Amino acid sequence: MSVERFEVEAGGGATAAAEALRALAPAGVSVSGTVNEIVASVRTRGEQALLEYVERFDGVTGALRVSDEELQAALAQLDPEVRAGLEVAIANVRAVAEAGLAADKLVELPQGQTVTIRETPVRRAAIYTPGGRNPYPSTVVMGVVTARAAGVDEVAVCAPGGHPTILAAAALCGADEVWRMGGAHAIAAFAYGTDSVPRVDVIAGPGSLYVQEAKRQVSGDVGIDGFAGPSDLLVLASADADAALVTADLVAQAEHGVGTIAALVTDDAALADDVAARLAAGQEGDAATAVVLASSIAEGLLVAEAFAPEHLELVGAGAEAVVDEVRSAGCVFVGRESGTAFGDYVAGSNHTLPTGGAARFTSGLSTRQFRRRMSVVRIDGAAGALAKAGVPIAEAEGFTRHAESMRVRENPPR
Repeated sequence: MSVERFEVEAGGGATAAAEALRALAPAGVSVSGTVNEIVASVRTRGEQALLEYVERFDGVTGALRVSDEELQAALAQLDPEVRAGLEVAIANVRAVAEAGLAADKLVELPQGQTVTIRETPVRRAAIYTPGGRNPYPSTVVMGVVTARAAGVDEVAVCAPGGHPTILAAAALCGADEVWRMGGAHAIAAFAYGTDSVPRVDVIAGPGSLYVQEAKRQVSGDVGIDGFAGPSDLLVLASADADAALVTADLVAQAEHGVGTIAALVTDDAALADDVAARLAAGQEGDAATAVVLASSIAEGLLVAEAFAPEHLELVGAGAEAVVDEVRSAGCVFVGRESGTAFGDYVAGSNHTLPTGGAARFTSGLSTRQFRRRMSVVRIDGAAGALAKAGVPIAEAEGFTRHAESMRVRENPPR
């Protein structure tokens, strides 16, 4: 496995090192035009276009929706150990997701009015599960269980290929609908609805470049969780970290393939050399691996913050000590036993996380993506005081009718 090496001098270079790490991933190709054509076709021609694309891309000519009987049959045939593992994952993800729910909050303002902040779930959500050579039941868990915890009324699952393990996981998680379709056409169908596919309010989950581009294009008409690009892991480690465990986690992350970045940042030259040698001796892969030697853990943290990794591991006493200073990471794993792989499956944290540096400004999948906040306002006896403050502002903006609407309430009837 090829390993890139970088050094960061004291007092500068952290941002440059982070940019160099990002540059290790190959530049993506644009599929915007192709996706635009598919989305527009499904939006305008509906069911007819969807069926054409499903036959062309998914190889499905029968019923698009998987029957309840098929789901239960798949669940009955699921390997007992896989089922037991999924049940642990479901329970843990549900517990963490439910902890993110916010209670209504009443705010009483000085003029006498009240504003209640309420959270309400969306009615319908779709969870996209990537197709391909291998099934990803963990993605079903992360999406369906979180949507359920958020209180979503109806949860649909995209299951391109209809793999039995995906169908079983959907049944185990309590999905309401499972559809044998994927790709940009499936995203468009859920965004706009067809004769057989009801539209949804939110679409979440990872997928191919075509899927992500489709989510981007429909995002003005439906909620999305974000744009999921190639995965990445950055391990910030001090001298006392276990090189074998660090390497194991980097190699595991590299398993995600093309575009993946797995990097160690450390202030210890011996650890850097050890991990680099172990990586170089490993199997060849399509992921990019790197070792960054920083002048200190503090400097290494600056690299991590600039890189804003999807996954950040803090390993060794020195690295673990800076956990409270981390601001830009999708999920943080602290300590030698806290391998990122646990988070991918059973730790309880959600593995649908911001990629490509998006952890600087957004968060991983949680109940928030399936809930909306609204304000419930009661002015009551505060109208007079608020009108005195609001009328001049409305008039300054040229909205005379707004001003009048407030002014007529300055002296409410007693």
